[in-house]
Parts: sequence; structure tokens; C-alpha cells
Amino acid sequence: MVHSKIRYKKFLTNLYSLAALLFLVGTGLTMAQQKSSNLKLWYKQPANASKELDAVVVDRNNPEWLKALPIGNGAFGAMVYGDVNQERIQLNEETIWSGSPDDNDNPESLEALAEIRKLLFEGKYKEATALTQKTQISKGAGTGHGKGANVPFGCFQTLGDLWIDFEKNSSYQNYHRELDLENAVVRVRYTQDGVNYKREYFASYPDQLIVVKISADKPGSISFKSTLTRPEYYQTTVENDQLVMQGALENGKGGKGLEYMTRLSAKNKKGKLTYKDGNLMVKDADEVTLYLTASTSYVLDYPTYSGRAYKTITAENLKKGKEKSYEALLKAHTAEYQNYFKRVSLKLTTEEDKVPTDVRLQQFKKAEKKSDLHLVELLYQYGRYLLISSSRPGTMPANLQGIWANQLQTAWNGDYHTDVNVQMNYWLAEVANLSEMHLPLFDLMASLQEPGAKTAKIHYDAKGWVVHPVTNVWGFTAPGEKSDWGMHVGAGAWLTTHIMEHYYFTLDKDFLKKEFPVLKGATQFYLDWLIPDTKTGKLISGPSVSPENKFIAPDGSTSKICLAPAHDQQVIWQLFQNYIDASNALGLKDDFLKQIQQAQQQLQEPKIGKDGRLLEWNEEFEEIEKGHRHISHLFALHPGFQIDVDKTPELATAARKSLDYRIQHGGGATGWSSAWLINQYARLGDGDNAEKSLNILLGKRTCENLFTLHPPFQIDANFGATAGISEMLLQSHTDEIRLLPALPTDWKNGEVKGLCARGGFVLDLKWENGQLTKASIHSKKGGIAQLKYKGRSIKLDTKPGETLNLPIPFR
Repeated sequence: MVHSKIRYKKFLTNLYSLAALLFLVGTGLTMAQQKSSNLKLWYKQPANASKELDAVVVDRNNPEWLKALPIGNGAFGAMVYGDVNQERIQLNEETIWSGSPDDNDNPESLEALAEIRKLLFEGKYKEATALTQKTQISKGAGTGHGKGANVPFGCFQTLGDLWIDFEKNSSYQNYHRELDLENAVVRVRYTQDGVNYKREYFASYPDQLIVVKISADKPGSISFKSTLTRPEYYQTTVENDQLVMQGALENGKGGKGLEYMTRLSAKNKKGKLTYKDGNLMVKDADEVTLYLTASTSYVLDYPTYSGRAYKTITAENLKKGKEKSYEALLKAHTAEYQNYFKRVSLKLTTEEDKVPTDVRLQQFKKAEKKSDLHLVELLYQYGRYLLISSSRPGTMPANLQGIWANQLQTAWNGDYHTDVNVQMNYWLAEVANLSEMHLPLFDLMASLQEPGAKTAKIHYDAKGWVVHPVTNVWGFTAPGEKSDWGMHVGAGAWLTTHIMEHYYFTLDKDFLKKEFPVLKGATQFYLDWLIPDTKTGKLISGPSVSPENKFIAPDGSTSKICLAPAHDQQVIWQLFQNYIDASNALGLKDDFLKQIQQAQQQLQEPKIGKDGRLLEWNEEFEEIEKGHRHISHLFALHPGFQIDVDKTPELATAARKSLDYRIQHGGGATGWSSAWLINQYARLGDGDNAEKSLNILLGKRTCENLFTLHPPFQIDANFGATAGISEMLLQSHTDEIRLLPALPTDWKNGEVKGLCARGGFVLDLKWENGQLTKASIHSKKGGIAQLKYKGRSIKLDTKPGETLNLPIPFR
């Protein structure tokens, strides 16, 4: 754990001492307290919950769904519409996947590998591409071309909907809807027929429940009918004092797959509560609390992925939850959530938030000069909120949509894209002080070892394990069904760099020992995969692709297939460096380590083209899409550290030219691409261009509920933006900690507390008129801290648990 047990106990003591004040009003915080927090998304109108608006169109989101507000506890989540007469709470559970385990490894792949390499060395790209397209693909349907709901690959799907029909059509006034980021609670209030109504919604991790409280200021004012539905494969029945929705999804082979169950129950104050004909009905109550829980038969365990006692789990969670008061549930939820969220604060403005979030966003989009510091604060903390809500220890990792999807055929299957997207989801985890949220990614990686070893052997006759540009919950590790995007071989190297990122920040050797076999397995694969360049003798990767980008080859053909794409070379260099560092940290010295050290020295390194740009391919090929959304050949700048402005200035300059060129030709247009540019420019020390990329994301690819768009909705840019803002304020990817390395001109005054640096350090920084005025460093593990600000450095020898105030300016 990043925090110590002592620190956590002190936190709980302080929190509980405020309990009486926090819960003076049964429905939540007092009005005075609500005004004290600026960290809210708030609106003066609901999202329209009408069923008729929910026509499913793949690759396009329902616009009303993008107004709903997300809650989650890692295991399950919900989108709260906040509609008045008929409320809709769209539900998700982390493992609601169609499909099933399948054998996608292709024996024909290995037979053609040597010939493809030979053709590429001879410059016969057209022939090499044709053979690659025929053989270096998965067996079977693969991902279903990104629409795999009805094939074995499967798709992350909606769990269904909780409907609350108040059976009214009258008008309402004084409407207010908000997502309180500090407390992870959605609140709705309005006046209707002379009655003031309030609702609160939250997803509790401690109690594994979604809880909804409905109250009114006049007795007997609450009446409604509630039910659970799903677009397909469901049955809702009454079992004693609860509604039960259950079913089994399509396994992609004509049979039943994953089984699931959702339970809903209620407690009322006065009035009448009945369960009948698949409905929960309330009549003339003063107050009602709804309790919802869900689970599935899924277990992250190759090869069966089944065996969870989901019926018992849901029954027990519901029973235990109902035994507690609403206040006790909210108190436990708040304390547990704030233990993570309160670790970091960011203040860029003292402005009081008096403008609804949707209005604020529209004003920003229309403004000629893009500047809204509070919107930046919100987006930053929203990213942290979303990660806490979609990725917890013991859950599945956040997927392309985190944990929120309202369709049966989610865009790109809502899977784990491993050519940037799932990695971007976790760039913020360490620096933004949410290290524990990183853990599910490591569980997924560990689960890929066995199927990935099978793929490595069948496709490449290699040791270790491999994964290509996508995976799912069923252990898919083969290339995609089309080689032009599916032959991305660098995914395993990129994924496993996260193991050492976690270690660099936490210095947790127990964690490193546990994950070392995963790291070594990936390293073994690439050592076998690499081949010597017939011209230079350098070790190169191939056949492979630079993710989704294409070029005109010397033989005049259009191709994506090549040898030694810069991306592969860089991620493999990074993996080898990670393995060397891990071995040193654990005191391991053997012949395999020597092989890796030698291989790293023999790798083809980054090249600079005639125009000064970093080459994306091993030769200076003509680009077809000059503004391509991927900037994979700049991995070494970020998130890697092979290229650095101080350590390798010539390569950094070339990387900058590549970035500028991409943007000049329309690059950075997708949400996640804009987010990556924030991080890239931050690493270059260019705060103004980093802010410009942030403004593009906010101005062009952000929805009313601040979800980010590819389009359609993809959560990676939310996470990538938070990571990028952190990189603008603090960097530690080299042997020094850089303070305010990319502070934009517009961020004249501000303060950030709780950012983490590699080496087990936590820093607080304050600046005025663009100049650092106050800084402190807390050392968790002790050791040397080398800090740098505006060209000046200081070196500190810290003790475990010590907090030091830094001399400003550095002397």
C-alpha cells in the first residue's frame, strides 16, 4: 500500500470526528458544506431517460447517455440520468462479457514467418504484405472486426437498467443535479407539486452495493414503480423481498456463456412497499432507500474463466447491506473513497464555481481564447475519480470505456486495446497517487502468460509469452483477423513496462518478486523474436507494424508491414531496461541477464531523418497520412525514457519536430491522441503547447458529463489528460525530480499537493506569478532525492517517513 496503516488510521479518526457535521441532513451534506466544494459537475436539467431515445447505433453514443453521471466501485457502475418523472439508472458490471474462451492461434503463421522476413530484407514489400495478410492473422473470427458481440471474442455489454417510474407528468422547478467528486455521490433535487424532493446515489466498495435514497419534505409524498430490464437474455422475477434479474449471455458458439444476477431491494419509512409481477412498488412513503448488487459467474482464471458463486455473493451483499442504516453505508463509502481521492489536490484558481458544467464547457468551446482554469481542475480530478470508480484491487482493469457502456455491441467491443489505450488508462495511477488502482492491470497481464505462451510457441516458435494489439477477458493473445493492424508485436513489451513503473514509484520489492516472472516471460519472448539486420547486424523486430500507420514502400506499394518500426525498437529497449533494473533491485545476476544487457546494446536505436524528424520506420519511407493519430514512434519520449530533453537533446529535438509536423497536418484530432500530446509536450518542457493540446481535448472531444471522445466515447483521454497535467507539474522519469517542468504561461498561480515521484517520494508545490514559492517532499522509503527547478539542483539524503521543506530558490 502507498499509505501507511498509521496514516490511514489517523485519516479515519479525523474523518469520523466530522461525522456528526457531515450527516446533519439525512440525505447528505449541509448546504454550507455543498458550497464549500468546487469539485462538482453540476447541471440545471436532467438527462432525458426516455426509452425511445435509446436506439442502439454502434460507434455512436446516445447523446442523453453522455449527459448522465457515472458512479462506480470497480466491480460495477451506473450512469445516473436524474430524470424527474421516470428515472433511469443504466447499470454495468465489470465482467458482463458475451463470448467465451476460444482457440485463435494459427499454425500457418510460423510456416510463413521466415519467408516474410526474407521478402522484406529484399525490399519486396508487396509480396511480403500479401503473405503477411494471408498468414499472420488469428484463426477464426478474431475480434469480429471490432463488432464481436456474437462471436467467441465477445463484447463488454450493458448489465441493463434500473427504472424508477414516479407515474407523474407534472412540471417541476428548481432542478439541480450534481456529481460530487470529493464524496463520490450523485445528488438530484427539484420541486414538484409543491414538494421538495431529494435523491442521492453512490456505489459502495466496502458494501458492494449501489445505493439510492429518495426523500421529500412532505410526508407520504413518495410513490413509484421500479423494475430491472435488459435488451436481451434476462428474466426479472420476485423472490421474497427483492427483484432478481438473471440470465446467460451468448457464448459466440451458439450456446450459453457467462451467467449473471442482479438483485434489487428497498427499505421504506412509512407508506407501503410491495413486490409483484417483476416490479418493486412504493406507495405514499416518506423516504425510500434502494439497494442493488450484481455479480457473474466469471473468474479471471485461464482456461475456464468460470466458477464464481455469484448467486450467493449477491444474496449475502444485499442482506448485509440492508442490515445497515443509510447513514452507515454512506459513511463507510465516503471514508473508503476519500482515502484515495483526498491524497491529491490541485488549485489553479480561487474562482467560485457559479456556472453549470455544461454551460461552462460550451462557453469554453465558443471562446476565441481558450482558458478556464476551473475546468482544468475539474477534468484533472474527474480522471482520478473515474479511475477509483472503475479499477480497484481485485477487479478487472478499466477497459476502453472504463466500466460504463450502454450497448450490447460496445464500440471496439469495449475491450483492452494494448497498442496505447489500456496503457494510457494507467499513466496517471502512480504520479496521481492512486497506486493501488494500478493493480488490476497486473492481474490481467498475469492471466495472459499461459495463453500468450501458447501463441508465442505456435506463431513464432518462441519462449515466453506474447499478446498483440487487443485482448479480452477470455485470454485472447493471437494477432488480429487483419494483419495491417493485428500484427502489432510490441504490446507485451509496452504492457509490462507498467510493472517497473509501479516499482519505480513504490519500491515495493514484494510486488516486484511476485510480478518478476511476468516481466521475465515477456523479455524471453522478445529475445527470441529479434533478428539481426542483414545490413547492419543490429537486432530488429519484424515483421510488424507501427500501430495502424502506413507508408509507400520503395517498390511503390502501400504497406504497413515492415522490419524494425521505431515503436517496436523503443518498447523492447524499455522492456530490456526494465528487466535489467528489476534484476538489480532483486539482486539477481545470471547468464540470462547478461544476454539481455548485450541484446539491448545491439538494438537498432532511434534514427533521425533528413528533415530532422524522428523516423517512424527503419527507412525514410513516404508517409501517406501525415497527420496520423498515432504517435507510436515517440514512445521513447513518453511514456518511455530512452529520449529526454537533457540526456538526449538531439533526439528530443527530432521528437519535437515529429510532433509539430503531425499537428500541422491535422494530427492530435482524436481524444486519446490529444491527451498523449499533452504528455509529450510536457516531457519536452513545453507547457504552452501541452496546454494547447489540453484545450483541444476540452474544446473538441469532451462531452457534457466530461467524458472524452475518440469519438465515440473512450475513457483513455480522461485518464491521459490527468496524467498529462501531472507531467506538466512534476516529472521523475530520469535520475532527478523536476519541479514545474512544463508550467503554462496562463497558470500563473497555483498549488498542487500529493503528487508522487519515482523513488517513493510525495511532493507539494506552490507557485506565484509563474515562480515556485514553496515546496516540500515526503520520503516514504528514504534515500537520495535529486531535485531540479529551472536549471538549479539540490540533493537530499532522506530518511523513511521524513518530510522536508525545500529552500526556494535552490542554492
